[in-house]
Amino acid sequence: MPDVRVSPRERLVLTAIIELYIATGEPVASQAVAHFFANREGLSSATIRNVMVSLGEAGLLEQPHTSAGRVPTAAAFRYYVDQITRPDTQMTRIGAPVAGLRTTPQDASPLSASPLSEERRGQIEDGFSGVTSSSEYLERTSHVLALVSSGLGVALASSTAAQVLEHIHFSRLSTGRVLAVLVTQAGVVQDRVLALDRELTHLELETAARYLNENFRGWPVERIRAEVDRRIEAERAAYHQMLASVEELCRKGALAVHNTGPAIYVDGMANLIAAEVDRERLRQMLLALEAKQRLVDLLTAYVDGRRQEVRVVVGLDETSPAMQDLVLIGAPARLGGASLGTVALIAPTRIQYQEMIHAVRYIAQISERILDVPTE
Repeated sequence: MPDVRVSPRERLVLTAIIELYIATGEPVASQAVAHFFANREGLSSATIRNVMVSLGEAGLLEQPHTSAGRVPTAAAFRYYVDQITRPDTQMTRIGAPVAGLRTTPQDASPLSASPLSEERRGQIEDGFSGVTSSSEYLERTSHVLALVSSGLGVALASSTAAQVLEHIHFSRLSTGRVLAVLVTQAGVVQDRVLALDRELTHLELETAARYLNENFRGWPVERIRAEVDRRIEAERAAYHQMLASVEELCRKGALAVHNTGPAIYVDGMANLIAAEVDRERLRQMLLALEAKQRLVDLLTAYVDGRRQEVRVVVGLDETSPAMQDLVLIGAPARLGGASLGTVALIAPTRIQYQEMIHAVRYIAQISERILDVPTE
């Protein structure tokens, strides 16, 4: 964000205004700020009013109508996020000072030190109960993020997730013809008719499918064919007939995957509808969010899957003017060192930033614990 020069006194007042606005949703008057400080910082009501004027002139506060109250601008929220995500910054928050939240993997606090409450962590853990595949994890993520943020939960599968085996099934159609149904961990289902050089029985097809599913679930598809060839050489004497059937099916294209584009999961649209009072802006915002490709482009542009940091973007008006009062908090999810996808929430700027940043990070990292990581 552009350099915003704010004095220590202005930062105190701006932080108080932002947190009061987050808590109440109402324009903040100088009396409310003075009551918050209760003369602890030696700030009189007159001083606070002067500081609020300066902050308004700097583009950090705006007056929505003729009342004395002010609300933070998108620039103010960006400044606030910049301050709470700096490892060397301490900000005054309602209740107590809280150390700056670190967002890079080197600086990231361990999960045990997360400010997420035990109740919130339990809510997240319960939300992922029973998840066994990456597609289930991503689908559940969108729901859990919508639940904890009262915003829009979004999960985008990486392009590589569309190439990871979840399940394969073979059915004999006629002499020399077999139907292969391949399901990837991104939830993509593809079927292909294979023309075989030799006849395979129903038992051989069932055995081949069971072998692939039990040994290679969670493997990148392109690695499976090479591993089957390697095992044929290593285990030829004991498993030659069974592996030869698997090799025949793979050679004929059973594991060929078309690039169908990344899967995206969205939940919580009703949360944004309830929060927006301007009907025309709501209509424009929904049009923008309902375009799935726009959401894909949004997450791809702002969240780098090669890094593990949480990204916070305040004001999404570059995507659509109607999204100027929304914030995106996103992070890449990984599995066994490979990119699994992107998890994110989109919510009004009046959000509990520190808690939601930690929630997104917690959910992004939980994938390694709840999913099996395939070994090399």
